[in-house]
Amino acid sequence: MTIDTKLPFDQEYISSFSKEANEPSWLLDLRLQALAKAEDLALPKPDKTNISKWNFTAFDKHTSQASTISSVDELPEVVKALIDTEAVKNLYVQRDQTAAYSTLTEELKSQGVIFTDIQTAAKEHSDLVEKYFMKDGVKVDEHRLTALNAALLNGGVFVYVPKNVEVQEPLQAVFVREDEEAALFNHVIVVAEDNSSVTYVENYIATAEESNGVVNIVTEVFTNSNAKVTFGAVDYLAKGTTTYVNRRGVAGKDGRIEWALGLMSEGNTVSENTTYLMGDGSYGDTKTVTVGRGEQSQNLTTSIVHFGKHSEGYILKHGVMKESASSIFNGIGKIEHGASKSNAEQESRVLMLSEKARGDANPILLIDEDDVTAGHAASVGRVDPIQLYYLMSRGIPQTEAERLVIHGFLAPVVNELPIETVKKQLTDLIERKVR
Repeated sequence: MTIDTKLPFDQEYISSFSKEANEPSWLLDLRLQALAKAEDLALPKPDKTNISKWNFTAFDKHTSQASTISSVDELPEVVKALIDTEAVKNLYVQRDQTAAYSTLTEELKSQGVIFTDIQTAAKEHSDLVEKYFMKDGVKVDEHRLTALNAALLNGGVFVYVPKNVEVQEPLQAVFVREDEEAALFNHVIVVAEDNSSVTYVENYIATAEESNGVVNIVTEVFTNSNAKVTFGAVDYLAKGTTTYVNRRGVAGKDGRIEWALGLMSEGNTVSENTTYLMGDGSYGDTKTVTVGRGEQSQNLTTSIVHFGKHSEGYILKHGVMKESASSIFNGIGKIEHGASKSNAEQESRVLMLSEKARGDANPILLIDEDDVTAGHAASVGRVDPIQLYYLMSRGIPQTEAERLVIHGFLAPVVNELPIETVKKQLTDLIERKVR
């Protein structure tokens, strides 16, 4: 199958879309420049996965107007299950490309915290958004997909935590896919100023079981001096959806970024997760869980790049492949020259449940400094028949025995996730996918 790579929208459309949204001139200019670059830029080239025939641009709809809601009770049951109304007081819900619902406590508003949709933020906090939008994190011209995200941006959120503000309660954003024909180009920015902290959790959820949709996600996280962001995400997009997701963090002096990622979508997925440890004493930790099934293909690359002295980076990834699914795990720990006394550690493990399932774990260490510590571990294997035999000999049916083995295999990562709501959501999704 050959996918048409011709861009579906032109500069006239982009100009009209931006002006109707009353966007600032800098954003319109950036959109038009990005669209022009996208014409010539190549697709990214993830290691060991050929994505040239994947559908990233063949769609007819750029927007779909969903209705706003006055209460989460109006959402579909599958969406409501993701929201703990007792624990989450700060919530944003996006239905397709519409900002449908938003709450933020008066206490956080009075402290200067911003938590709103990206297009409202661009209008009401223009200088602040412009400062961070695709400048020091993800660049517009990295490849065609980053350029398209900038040009066709139609959703996302902006989170800003001022200096010395510690947000005690989590912020949650739920991105609901209801119209599978409308492509989603989401952009999320999270900024924690000096000595601040925040926990942000996002969910991507489809109400349909199958789709031929396109989803392009870019996230940029910034922690300044002695700031901390704990970022949790659970992605569960429909079978047939082609997903590109790029989550990137930049940590300043003594800054911390902790990622807890559940990549559970049913379609072909390319995921890039990179953390730049720019400041001395900075810290990055990425924990990822995935379950693949059917005929889906995944390429999941996690990188932590050390620039600051005494920086620490940890990567932990576990994945299970069922049926004919395949996954490439790339883990990259890079210590730049001058980042002395740094530590880069990683572990990637893939479990295959059938003869047709495929997994590949590639640990990579790139060290340009002598006085450092680094290590890696990787494994790819099938279910141990002895484990299954032992469980079945105790009267447990084979399917139930496999289920227990899978939960046991993923538990070391799930149990280490720093956000309780993400743990619960992932446990429920794992149960659904291995049932």
